[in-house]
Amino acid sequence: MHPNPAFRSEDHDRFEAMISAIGFGMVFLTTPDGPRVAHVPLLSYGGGDIRFHLARTNAMTPHLAGARALITINGPDGYVSPRWYDNRDTVPTWDYAALEMEGAVRSLDDAELETLLHDVIETFEGRLEGDAWLASESSERVWSGLFRGIAGFSITVDKWRPTFKLSQHKNAEERARIADGVEQAGNAELAKWMRGEGT
Repeated sequence: MHPNPAFRSEDHDRFEAMISAIGFGMVFLTTPDGPRVAHVPLLSYGGGDIRFHLARTNAMTPHLAGARALITINGPDGYVSPRWYDNRDTVPTWDYAALEMEGAVRSLDDAELETLLHDVIETFEGRLEGDAWLASESSERVWSGLFRGIAGFSITVDKWRPTFKLSQHKNAEERARIADGVEQAGNAELAKWMRGEGT
């Protein structure tokens, strides 16, 4: 991650809010067959306990338990043009929000995996308008068949590496102009984060 301390944070409440708001990330692991990445929904259970599931056929699945892995979550990102700076005698950059989390992985038992699946459904169905789909609408045959095809994991995060590179090293007037430019370029979510209105 970007080493500039101006873009770092120790705000764990903000990390939890980002995990909750985005809910999707990438798990990285070096396996005997080389580096692998899985793109997965993520839920935080607090205290650095991040949980996810993978297909049993995923190349990472047999190697995760007992390993150290890296999870990343990406927030908004976008190009920043020098046209929005006080001094145009510079170069463009890219602003972004990202969170890296590293820690030891353990397997979830069946009860924990069942709980995770219901929590994922409840969390993300709850963000949609209208009547929620319920896990009970899945027949026992379908549910148990799919359940046997997945494995659940928990990573206990002990290293947090956030970067919130949102032009905060600029003065307030310049940063506001950059946010306006980013928004006019079609990136309202990044502009929102730059104004301090994002997660």
